[in-house]
Amino acid sequence: MRTVEGATLKLAGDAQDLLFREARSATEFTDDPVTDEQVAAIYDLVKYGPTSLNQQPLRMVLVRSPAARARLLPFLDARNRTRTEAAPLPIILAADVNFHEKLPVVFPHAAGLRDALHGDPRRRAEGARYNALLQIGYLIVGVRAAGLGAGPMIGYDPAGLDREFFPDGGLRSLLVMNIGVPRPKRHERLPRLSYDEVVTVL
Repeated sequence: MRTVEGATLKLAGDAQDLLFREARSATEFTDDPVTDEQVAAIYDLVKYGPTSLNQQPLRMVLVRSPAARARLLPFLDARNRTRTEAAPLPIILAADVNFHEKLPVVFPHAAGLRDALHGDPRRRAEGARYNALLQIGYLIVGVRAAGLGAGPMIGYDPAGLDREFFPDGGLRSLLVMNIGVPRPKRHERLPRLSYDEVVTVL
């Protein structure tokens, strides 16, 4: 069994623990609020994660008001509904299938790419989903970097939620994620696969 010492990484050990070893998916939170400033700081960090064509299709809807939360809850599975009712801040994470409209700004050296993608909605939808999921991975690490916990959930009705929140079809939801100060877990971390189980060297 291969082991890798944390000292071989440039990131300090306490930061490694914060982001990975001691971090857990959060299902229960304290009553501490999550501020707009915290969310902005998280985004300003994770926006630098790479996406193809620098397209950055992830869109975030912060569900802050009681009215917006009441609109969201019916589309969640029962267990996720209970978690979200008590969470400090639910966020709807969606992919913008019209990301190509911003390509002249974020990918300016490829003239004509916006127009080429305009006529290919299937390619845009596939690319938006793939790259937004990449960005969600960055976002989870960014939430942890802020000292918060993230609870991503796929147990919901995507079609119903999209009709309610994104009726024009430009955004397509990928998951709902609760964030906040996490309460301690009541069970031990589940096992992870070892390096030798995952990595093949050719």
